[in-house]
Amino acid sequence: MMMWGWNGAGWGLVMMLFMFAVWGAVIWLIVTLARGGLRTWSQKGAREAEQVLASRYAAGEIDEDEYRQRLNVLRQADRDTG
Repeated sequence: MMMWGWNGAGWGLVMMLFMFAVWGAVIWLIVTLARGGLRTWSQKGAREAEQVLASRYAAGEIDEDEYRQRLNVLRQADRDTG
């Protein structure tokens, strides 16, 4: 039964585009993992965290003991993941 001239033929196009997007994401993930790209992202995040910590120390928000303790925690976490 057709309703308002719509027979659902457009859903095939939508499903095909969705499958292209899914397969594209899978291929991108495989290539990124093969190149070690996710590790690069985590290293960048660790550097940014150290910069934020250094800024807080420079601004006087934390003292030297807390700075060194948190820096050690960040670097240990980076070694554990790397």
